[in-house]
Amino acid sequence: MGGSAPRRDHHLPVETTSFVDRRGELTQGRELLARARLVTLTGPGGVGKTRLAARIAARVARAFPDGVRFVHLSGLRDAALVPLTAAESLGLCDHSAQPPLDVLVEHVRDRRLLLVVDNCEHLLGACADLAAALLRGTPGVRILATSRHRLGLTEEHLMEVRPLAVPDPDGDLSAAEGYPALTLFADRAAAVVPGFRLTPDNRAAVARLCRRLDGLPLAIELAAVRMRVLGVEQLLERLDDRYRLLSAGSPAVLPRHQTLRAAVDWSHDLCTEREQLVWARLSVLAGAFDLETAEAVGADEAEAGEGGPGTGKRAAHVPRHDVLEAVAGLVDKSVLCREPGPGGARYRLLDTLRHYGLDRLRRLPGEEDAARTRLRNWVLSRAADCERGWFGPGQREIVARLRADHDNLRAVLDHSLDTPGQARAALRLAGTLWFYWHACGLPREGRYWLDRALDADPEPTRERARGLWTAGLLAAVTRDFARGRRLAEDARALARALGDPAEEAHSEYVIGVLTLFGDDLPGALAHFEACVARGPVPGQHLGVFGLDRVELACALGLLGQADRAIAVGEETLRLCEEHGEEWVRSYVLRMLALAQTVRRDWARAERYAREALRLKLALHDVTGSALTLDLLAVIATERGAHERAAVLLGGADRVWAGIDRDRWGSAALTSVRRDSEERVCAAVGRRDFERAYGRGAGLGLTEIVGYALQEPPREEPPAEAGPPGGPTGVRLTRRETEVAQLVAEGLANQQIADRLVIARRTAEGHVERILSKLGFSNRSQIAAWVTAQR
Repeated sequence: MGGSAPRRDHHLPVETTSFVDRRGELTQGRELLARARLVTLTGPGGVGKTRLAARIAARVARAFPDGVRFVHLSGLRDAALVPLTAAESLGLCDHSAQPPLDVLVEHVRDRRLLLVVDNCEHLLGACADLAAALLRGTPGVRILATSRHRLGLTEEHLMEVRPLAVPDPDGDLSAAEGYPALTLFADRAAAVVPGFRLTPDNRAAVARLCRRLDGLPLAIELAAVRMRVLGVEQLLERLDDRYRLLSAGSPAVLPRHQTLRAAVDWSHDLCTEREQLVWARLSVLAGAFDLETAEAVGADEAEAGEGGPGTGKRAAHVPRHDVLEAVAGLVDKSVLCREPGPGGARYRLLDTLRHYGLDRLRRLPGEEDAARTRLRNWVLSRAADCERGWFGPGQREIVARLRADHDNLRAVLDHSLDTPGQARAALRLAGTLWFYWHACGLPREGRYWLDRALDADPEPTRERARGLWTAGLLAAVTRDFARGRRLAEDARALARALGDPAEEAHSEYVIGVLTLFGDDLPGALAHFEACVARGPVPGQHLGVFGLDRVELACALGLLGQADRAIAVGEETLRLCEEHGEEWVRSYVLRMLALAQTVRRDWARAERYAREALRLKLALHDVTGSALTLDLLAVIATERGAHERAAVLLGGADRVWAGIDRDRWGSAALTSVRRDSEERVCAAVGRRDFERAYGRGAGLGLTEIVGYALQEPPREEPPAEAGPPGGPTGVRLTRRETEVAQLVAEGLANQQIADRLVIARRTAEGHVERILSKLGFSNRSQIAAWVTAQR
């Protein structure tokens, strides 16, 4: 089983500062996208390509009924991950055995959407392959790319993003507000000097400053920050001094890349020594980061040495408690961008400033290796903490944190695998994240890192045993069953040789899953009976032990042993609730629903399935949602709700299209789905079936789950109620009867709402109506009345 955790935001970036008007470029970009399927915005660093691309995409979004998705590549270094990153942005949770680009093309073949691919210049070949596959394999996908260099495809239309227009400082400045460079400076200056605006007295100086900065937005923003302590004329004077120094007295105009370098150099010189060093150290981070990460990477515990950045001597000492102050200073100077994230504020270095910081870091002997080592150790520690907490109440927070840190996880894995002597650290990290790859819809990427790490570190270690069974599990869920079994059996043999019962038990779980996936139900039943009977062994992750129980219940249910499946499921449910766990619990609920279908208790089956689906949506478990939608379609078919069944089948098939259209080739899954379709068609006819099926297939995951969680139609007449000695002639609806029974069980309104997958207010309304109908004044009377009916 696998799911999909909340992904990093792949919609258009939220703008944290105002956008200075670029009417001409916006119009040109819209016109290009109207007639061309690939438009690349080119220009130097700091010119504003990303912001402009996001604005253009927002302006044309209505033309793309299937949406706009943003593919962030700035933190990516490995070309092999480009198609996986694009697939992630489109919500694919691919478990098929097809090449990633083929899956991507198939998934969007009939869609009309815009893909914004940002920062392509360091991965040109892979980005060109991605664009070519989408352009030639789909009719309705358009691509808006940003890059310092063209992709080189014949279909490509280039749009050069030029610096902002600047007026002649000695000319007519009466309409200065019409020049975006001056507007940008005034806007950013007003952020640090409230009330600042362009006036007849300062227009010429601002124009001269912006011209000196070649109209580059990033350079202008960095300069405007200094308005906190300097006036415009002072800014201009000091910037001219810097240019004279850089040009060594040459009167030649500096190229734009030197202009930006001068502005960044100037910002760097205005930082304190500790801010400079923290900037350099944080440059090893590939993506956004939280304060804890900044402290772990930016601080050291050594004694302060002599010298500072650029001296060739030992760098200054930065105690952990000083990192917050340095980060705050870098935010104030616009070196770090502050953005919202899970758990609070996160920070990011713009690509230009990150590369600058890395260059500075490499001038300090030993500093880059030390910073990367601190990052590696911190990421390993955080991953281990997340694994320990996985079978508990913090799953949603864990997933959100790991998703937010994804680029930094990749950076550590990539650097460790490329650095002699560090392959084991990569293997340890990739294996520790087994739950992330498996439960969060990233089996292909997990396999990629594990394959590389296993090849790089062949020594017989615990890390290797963990890596082998994790790779085997991910191979299983991507339909490479033979390789998955081989890897899992190798892991089991190595664990036994090492005397490691925990890793042996984990390997046994994977072997059992492969037996189940191979439709050997009796073999899977015997295997998981033995695993569960053995009980958890020392060091075994409770999440894996819980999954052993889920698979046992699944095998029992598929073999028709409903009572035993329910007993196992209820016991496992208690284990999950005891630990506040949700992901395994959602699968237990689905297994209980499956067992109730064997009993043909469709009402209870539906209740369990809807409760499971509600939880899976909250966890963004795409695979679990698809499995549960299939089950709800079966239940609707059995209950005679044929239109509902057809809509659910259409929605389930669309969700499966992003996972594996063939449902992993499972006979059990495909035959049940086929039987539902045949029975609905026989009942309503092919035409009506296809109409309802199309409705479902046109819904996204959230919409189809919302449809499935709506109160389904009831074919049965309302239940009659009237206890001896109690109210007579009273009629409770079917739902009111269910609520009354739950009141009798002692459930509070919120618990009733959770059990029935309804809002608390709805549950309260049902209780009030029951009290009114029965003429009672409290819940105890309802409980006594229900007991009398039994």
